[in-house]
Amino acid sequence: MNTDANHTVRGRWVNYIHELQHTICRALELADGKAVFMEDEWKRDKGEGGGGKTRVISNGNVIEKGGVNTSVVYGKVTDNMRAVLQQDAASWFAAGLSLIIHPLNPFVPTVHANWRYFELYDEHGNVKDCWFGGGADLTPYYLFEEDARHFHLTLKTAIDPFGMKLYPQYKKQCDQYFVNHHRNNETRGIGGVFYDHLRPRDNEDAERLFLFQQANGNCFTEAYIPIVEKRKNIAYTEANKYWQEIRRGRYVEFNLLHDRGTVFGLKTNGRTESILMSLPPTVRFDYNFEPVKGSEEDKLLKIFLNPRDWISDELSQEEKDEWERKVNTC
Repeated sequence: MNTDANHTVRGRWVNYIHELQHTICRALELADGKAVFMEDEWKRDKGEGGGGKTRVISNGNVIEKGGVNTSVVYGKVTDNMRAVLQQDAASWFAAGLSLIIHPLNPFVPTVHANWRYFELYDEHGNVKDCWFGGGADLTPYYLFEEDARHFHLTLKTAIDPFGMKLYPQYKKQCDQYFVNHHRNNETRGIGGVFYDHLRPRDNEDAERLFLFQQANGNCFTEAYIPIVEKRKNIAYTEANKYWQEIRRGRYVEFNLLHDRGTVFGLKTNGRTESILMSLPPTVRFDYNFEPVKGSEEDKLLKIFLNPRDWISDELSQEEKDEWERKVNTC
């Protein structure tokens, strides 16, 4: 892919993530009905280029804490970056949107997503490498299987027009990635899709990947907001909230120990406040906590937090027909 075409992709991508940020924030505000996003626009310091728009929301009817962030940053490749990227380059550019929503109600799942684009340049400013990456995943505290099917089906419907083998591949990568290996390979949630280093072969392929990223970003509100609307008014107890905070502890463990984005950001002088925005507001780290055997909490751990085919398992014929209709109209 030539440099001129690359700059066109880069500019269009920056415009897209800012538009998507607005769309997602508005949808979440409407679902919450009380809280609104506050924007913190920041610039990088220490001679490094670019900045971002951190949008945070808290203390709402639905959202206890959340953020929908965009960043457009660039700079010289440091020794730390070379070690992480495992390739040599003179400078770099990255732009993306990342979000995390921690709900107040334990029956509403936490959701995480990000979509990004990265470029590396040689000493003359020529593009040496570039790629797209991203994904979305769901972390319920109490699982409704129809919600899991809806989330995965929406992602699959968005991806299928680009290749019927892609959703199974990216779902598997998600299942393998969001795992607390130090907790006997306990998964963080019920997954979604995860992909990285999607490198365009030529200009035509760059356009295809750009549209693929748009399809994934554009389907987010359809994947998540209906679940919020279904579950946000369910009454919950202090015990339900306690369990939510126990599971949030596992979320913190993954983000600080295993998440590549968090580790990369902290090692490359990223903006700490924006990076750690993903952490939940309240958590518990009880020693050797075990849920009551046979309880809904126990079922989440022993049955649902295992990779499975959420779409086909117990999918009704009506749901299958609706999926086929959506795919055929894409």
